[in-house]
Amino acid sequence: MGLLDRVKQVFTGFRVAQETDWWVEIITTKPRCTYYFGPFSTHDEAKAAYPGYVEDLDGEGAQGIAIVIKRCQPTELTICDEEEI
Repeated sequence: MGLLDRVKQVFTGFRVAQETDWWVEIITTKPRCTYYFGPFSTHDEAKAAYPGYVEDLDGEGAQGIAIVIKRCQPTELTICDEEEI
């Protein structure tokens, strides 16, 4: 693969990342789960929405809540450790 091909790959990857929606990723330690909420058009929209999701999870007794706002394309919206279910 030549240098020009590698540069094209980098720019193509960058463009795809820029076109990806924003999601709120919430990870809990108890139960051991990862939740995705979205999609959102902007980081600010995701940031404004996440407190409601945290409140819901807290009300359900979730513990060890960590929040990450990022661009991604989740294939599953809820991923839990099988032993926790």
